[in-house]
Amino acid sequence: MSDTTEKVIQTVAIFGHSLAKETDPDFIAAYDSAKLVAQSGRKIINGGGPGVMYAATKGAKDGGGEVSVVYYDPKRATEFEGRAGLQLADEEQKEANYIDRTQKLLELGDMYVIFNGGTGTVSEFAMAWAVAKLYFGHHKPLVLYGAFWQEIMNVFWKHMKVQEDAYRVFKYAITPQDVIKHIDDYEKLMYKHIKEGEPCVGGECSLFL
Repeated sequence: MSDTTEKVIQTVAIFGHSLAKETDPDFIAAYDSAKLVAQSGRKIINGGGPGVMYAATKGAKDGGGEVSVVYYDPKRATEFEGRAGLQLADEEQKEANYIDRTQKLLELGDMYVIFNGGTGTVSEFAMAWAVAKLYFGHHKPLVLYGAFWQEIMNVFWKHMKVQEDAYRVFKYAITPQDVIKHIDDYEKLMYKHIKEGEPCVGGECSLFL
């Protein structure tokens, strides 16, 4: 695929916890990863919150890229992390609730990079993983960032009734450079699949490549 060919993976969604401070390894890794993604000519999207999400926003902007954030204003979700860095974003989308926000992030992202996180990140990972398994072969790929992920996935492999194909939709990363390598590898692979496939029509088209 030549450099002039339109990218298959145009928007990379970043997921992760809201508690990371600017000196934390998760914040630095998300910032550096988003900056490299932006420098590769791709857009970053995240949930518009603090921590890893803000790191992704800031990294993408410092890398000269575009950022889209998807958020909501809860009235009763007292544990919601809030918003951060919206003024840096090129585009904001407001959803009605947490579920709609997650769905929109999954629809708009062409690839998902998932950092350490709490229950919100776990739910986003689970939904992204399930959808990727459903559309295996034309799935939106996942990158699991951090050495801890392999231990977690090994536990799933050992104890859960997850089919083998589900373990082929993600890669592990421990450096921002790994993220870029996986994007490039997936780009070549998915471009071939898309060129050979039929055009999609219908409501589920935003869930796969």
